Amino acid sequence: MRAKVHLELCIGCGLCASICPQVFSMDDEKAIVIANTTVDTYDEVQEAIVSCPVAAISEE
Repeated sequence: MRAKVHLELCIGCGLCASICPQVFSMDDEKAIVIANTTVDTYDEVQEAIVSCPVAAISEE
């Protein structure tokens, strides 16, 4: 699986990168996905998806 950040919705709060820095990072004030979701990061990615204040993260 791979997380997807919808840049048109992202407000650049950085919460996802703080929850799961193995998968999310910040780039030019927006979040980006830097790695696929793995067994080890699955729970943190799900937490980032649920925690995003503008629902800008989904999973493909």
